[in-house]
Order: sequence, then structure tokens, then C-alpha cells
Amino acid sequence: MHIGDDGQARCGWCSATPDYQAYHDDEWGYPVSDDQRLFEKICLEGFQSGLSWRTILEKRENFRDAFHGFDMHRMAAMTDDDVTALLGNAGIVRHRGKIQAVINNAARCLELIEAEGSFAAYVWRYEVTGDARPGPQVVATTEASVAMSKDLKKRGWKFVGPTTVYAFMQAMGLVNDHALDCAIHAKAEQARAGFKPPV
Repeated sequence: MHIGDDGQARCGWCSATPDYQAYHDDEWGYPVSDDQRLFEKICLEGFQSGLSWRTILEKRENFRDAFHGFDMHRMAAMTDDDVTALLGNAGIVRHRGKIQAVINNAARCLELIEAEGSFAAYVWRYEVTGDARPGPQVVATTEASVAMSKDLKKRGWKFVGPTTVYAFMQAMGLVNDHALDCAIHAKAEQARAGFKPPV
């Protein structure tokens, strides 16, 4: 566990950098139903693959600028010239495959929304509850993340492996993975209890 300046216990990963505490306390594990926020997060988790979340968090505003605030319509219209320009942008992770993947995924997400009504309605089908919930932060994948990953790949998405998807699920509140003695666990659980998954 990590003890914050306020004397309260938090998930151990908060100790890596001061930036983590605000992210942990205010964002991580709280349920999200906004399509654009969900899409941004799954894109950023794809960029994180093989890297630390600290790297991505420090560059998050740069990513938002580079990808039009993760507006799916604008991203889906990006061209090879845009990819080339992004490869010269030192403010983001300059990985051609990942850049091409999120542009592809924007188009795939628009298709999914047309088919399913919203991205949120789709992802919340995979919420982890009750006996299906593993102990906090003890696994890198679950049956739900494997299933979502498999389905997204079938729909043409890229860089959405089961570990990436589970990190997305943890962050967006589809599972409460705060440690049981973390000061935020109960707050996240309360937020989840009052949340009505979109249909």
C-alpha cells in the first residue's frame, strides 16, 4: 500500500509518481458512460502497450491535441499524411502501428455505435460483478476482458489484446480493482452502485 500525504492508504502503484495520486483518486475505477471518454481511454491503453502508464499520463494532453480530442469522426478521416506528421510529433508515442491502430479503431468504433447504439452500451455488457470479480490487482486479464478483446478484434479493432482491455476495464469502472484497504475503494464502489449501465 501507499500512504498519501493525507495519511490515507492507497493502491501501491500510486507511489510511482505524484501524478498518479490525483488520477487514482479522481478517475481510476469510477464508472464512465461517455462514448468519447471511453474511446479515448481504450486508445491510450493501446499506446501504453509495452510502456508504463506514467509515460502516457504525462503525454495525455499531447495525445488529445494530436488526435482532435479523440473525436472519432475526425480521427477516422485522418490520412497517411496525418500519420507521417504524427510520427514527427515528439509529444506523443511515435509508433506507426499504434497510430494507425487508433485511426482504424475510430472508424471501427463508429461502426460499432451504429450497430449497438453506443460504445458505452457495448462495453458495459462486459462489466465484472459478484463472484466473477477477481481479488484487486491480482490478474492481468479476466474472462470478460478476453471475451471483449476477441469480439473487438473480430470487428476489426487493433491493439486491443486482453491485457489492454482489462486495464481499460479497471480504469473505466467496469470492475472495482482498488485494493480493499485503499481509501478510494468504497468511493468507487458507491459510484458503481449508483451507476445505471447504458442499454
